[in-house]
Amino acid sequence: MGNSKADAGQSRERRAVLLVDHGSRHARANALLDEVATLVKQRLGAESIVEGAHMEIAEPTIAQGVARCVEQGATTVVAHPFMLAPGRHVTEDLPRLIAEAASAHEGVVFALAAPLGSHAGVIDAVIERCQAALPEGDPRER
Repeated sequence: MGNSKADAGQSRERRAVLLVDHGSRHARANALLDEVATLVKQRLGAESIVEGAHMEIAEPTIAQGVARCVEQGATTVVAHPFMLAPGRHVTEDLPRLIAEAASAHEGVVFALAAPLGSHAGVIDAVIERCQAALPEGDPRER
């Protein structure tokens, strides 16, 4: 029945993070997503599953990114739009593309996270980048 170690291993949830950006014709822009995926994986731990994918123009595609997650044992895939606003790509295109990719992976649970938006970390980054752009540093320290 269901008491073997193999059965227990198969029923254990294993989460993956799939970072999704738009995709670009510029390799350097696409490489940023790989860098972010590496940094997220470092934060989550070496055993975590973190992959990047591009909505269009570049590879890996969303379907390829989902497949990579599942190949590593993911039972749940959280797709995170590495985008700022909940525009058409986030509200229409990504749900459709995730659903299409999910159809090839029966039994895997999929979720779509919110875009970066006005998260406190984004606001902190905006302030930090603006301050760094000033030749004299932080204007609040004068």
